[in-house]
Amino acid sequence: MKKVIYLFSAISLFFSCKKNDYVDFSGTITNKNSDSLVIANPQNGFNRVIKVNEDGTFKDTLKVDNGFFSLFDGKNYATVYFRNGDEITMSLDGKEPRKSILFAGKGAAESNFLSITAQNQVAFNTEVKNILELPKEAFDEKINAYVGDFKSRLTNKALDTAFVNMQTTNIDRLQSQLVKMHGEKMYVKTKLAKGKASPKFVDYEKPDRETVSLDDLKGKFVYIDVWATWCKPCTAQIPFLKKVEEEYKDKNIEFVGISIDSRNDYFEWNDMVEQQELAGLQLYANEDKAFTDAYKINEIPRFILIDPEGNIVDANAPRPSDPKLVELFTELGI
Repeated sequence: MKKVIYLFSAISLFFSCKKNDYVDFSGTITNKNSDSLVIANPQNGFNRVIKVNEDGTFKDTLKVDNGFFSLFDGKNYATVYFRNGDEITMSLDGKEPRKSILFAGKGAAESNFLSITAQNQVAFNTEVKNILELPKEAFDEKINAYVGDFKSRLTNKALDTAFVNMQTTNIDRLQSQLVKMHGEKMYVKTKLAKGKASPKFVDYEKPDRETVSLDDLKGKFVYIDVWATWCKPCTAQIPFLKKVEEEYKDKNIEFVGISIDSRNDYFEWNDMVEQQELAGLQLYANEDKAFTDAYKINEIPRFILIDPEGNIVDANAPRPSDPKLVELFTELGI
């Protein structure tokens, strides 16, 4: 009798272990877009095609590395979260996938969380541009409401601890990024607004080693090109810039190129100025970041227009390739 009990115990343990080795994934798709579902994780090379029957039902077992997977129904994508041992069913309407997708069963909580997050994010993304323009108090209210809702959903006890920790990190990072972006927007609106005194560069070198400061250029409009020799979009503007410079060479405007090349690239900058016959006033910042930091320059090329009194006309002026630049010059009577 003991042998029989041991045998049944061993069989039970065998099937229990095997059950935990894979995900049992099934469900029904109405208005299906394809006769298959694709489950993939490009990071680890996982790719599984699941057959969808004529009646929209499907069923398969997947051995996975626990984590996030993309689900593709032939037209739409969704993100799911699978762990070996999960027993998940999914219902989906191919015509309204975002609103209809629903998971049930063991391990479904994470995928449902991701589905709701995706829906909320679509609405949030349409608002975010306007949110970033709000005064600080209104901005904080909007962001705190979004983050608060997100975190309240993470209190679901059915969610895996590792999943919760990862999502908490993600939402905290998003909040920090948005706060930073908003701060920069408000800085630009206030400190870099039209008519405000421009931040200054001091003693930037010309190729002949003479130095020039922004104050030396008062009395003229100053159109500044912040660039670097390694920047392809920057060098692509050179032909357009030359054309504008030629057109306005006798006007009350100084064209200034400020190179932010590193000291290691100093001679490459010097050579390019000569070889490309760059006109205007070519200056080298010598790794001084005071001017670029003050203008919140995170990418180049960046063009700035300053009036003869040293005040900002446009902290993010049109590029030479943009017809709006000449329109702006004409409007200013240059």
